Amino acid sequence: MPLADLRKDYSLAGLAEKDLARDPFRQFEKWFQEAEASKLVEPNAMILASATRDGRPSARTMLLKSVDGRGFVFYTNYESRKGRELDANPNVSLVFPWFPFERQVIVEGTVTKVAREEAEAYFHSRPLASQLGAWASAQSTIVPGRKALEEAMKDLEQKYAGQPVPLPPYWGGYRVAPATVEFWQGRRSRLHDRLRYRRGADGSWTVERLSP
Repeated sequence: MPLADLRKDYSLAGLAEKDLARDPFRQFEKWFQEAEASKLVEPNAMILASATRDGRPSARTMLLKSVDGRGFVFYTNYESRKGRELDANPNVSLVFPWFPFERQVIVEGTVTKVAREEAEAYFHSRPLASQLGAWASAQSTIVPGRKALEEAMKDLEQKYAGQPVPLPPYWGGYRVAPATVEFWQGRRSRLHDRLRYRRGADGSWTVERLSP
């Protein structure tokens, strides 16, 4: 079938202003719980879009690791491509594509690094192999082949056998403080519901309906 003919008319649900929670974090929690309860594969998967100082964009899939009234948190190598971009330009966007629900959530905001203590607590909650992997991979750099990574991992397994793995100095978390959070619900005839929370200077939230 030609790509131009691939389409679906969305009809599962609607989204009205009266149904929204008072702030975007509560609304996100509501939708996230529904996605999680449905056994959706990796409901915390999100697209993170970042950009260089001069606006050259890049995007990749990340995993959300916590969310509260301060923002959305993910972890990575600070020396990776995304880490370098975030240091140069803190403006980001997150997209949670929950296709089975005909929904998406779009977050726009700025990042700051989480406290070292917070990153350390999360790092040591990860599986041992993931902790070692953070040391084995100089993320985003060129490697000669798969074998080099596997050998580095074996060396680290021997080095830290029977002892705690320290948090790498170049690894930690970012918190996205949202300026806007849009909740998108697919509707028939492409007349989708798009309700956006926008944060005011006083920290309050205004809800706006956007044309689809």
